[in-house]
Amino acid sequence: MNRSGTEYACIQGWGLFDGPSDDASVAAIASWKANAARIPLNETCWLGINGAPAQYSGAVYRQAIVDFVGRLNAHGMAAVLDLHWAAPGTEHATGQRQMADADHAPDFWRSVATTFRGNSSVLFDLYNEPHDISWACWRDGGDCGIGYQVAGMQDMLDAVRSTGATNIVLATGNGWGGDLTGWLANRPTDPTGNLAAGWHMYDFGGCVTVPCFDAQIAPVSAAVPLVAGEFGDSDCNHSFSDQTMTWLDAHSDSYLGWAWNTHDCSGFPALIRDFAGTPTAYGEGLRNHLASLR
Repeated sequence: MNRSGTEYACIQGWGLFDGPSDDASVAAIASWKANAARIPLNETCWLGINGAPAQYSGAVYRQAIVDFVGRLNAHGMAAVLDLHWAAPGTEHATGQRQMADADHAPDFWRSVATTFRGNSSVLFDLYNEPHDISWACWRDGGDCGIGYQVAGMQDMLDAVRSTGATNIVLATGNGWGGDLTGWLANRPTDPTGNLAAGWHMYDFGGCVTVPCFDAQIAPVSAAVPLVAGEFGDSDCNHSFSDQTMTWLDAHSDSYLGWAWNTHDCSGFPALIRDFAGTPTAYGEGLRNHLASLR
């Protein structure tokens, strides 16, 4: 599942995580039989640039992520590091932009990849949810008409590989991650072959039925590994999640539910009521499904 908080607490100036990040909190995630956790990152905080709060950025932020990844790995879980919030120039990364910025995203990924290139239990998710850009911009970046120079998926993948890192990399689709129709035609070139397609899908998305999954997602799944980096229900039940996980299981794909946080299960949506792992009505779906797998 996703463990949200590290994308916003630091830049808002009140912490590193939203909730505990100690060994007990990681053990609670593992108790659901999870084998991976996705950690959203903030570009400004990781790099410690543009006047980010000193007590929560730079070396302090990076070490906190290194330590958390170590705890996840110690409990048998892989870590998926995701560039969630980014911003160009001297701006703070305070929200979801259309696409990563050329000013800092390549530096971010060179730093992250250098830090974790010796750990094959760490995956890199290049950018959270690209949206309102062309597929050419998605792949190649440049001047995409959105007010800043863009780092495309190829640019960021090249930055990772320039460090010698062979870690698995995810390139999440367009349309807030829900559109994979142009993914194969614009697939970035990866000399290692360790490239997967990322997909985000909620019950309010554009492709929410099994026939749509079969038409738009199955061709990508057949060609490359597919990871649903985010999915979930927005109405405090788990009917859509159950449908999605069943489909992904049948196609031997991977998935990470949103999110291991104690917020409203409808507006967020949140999997848990407390950090001991008590599920919400929505979270019961993921917990029970993971428990049923061999």
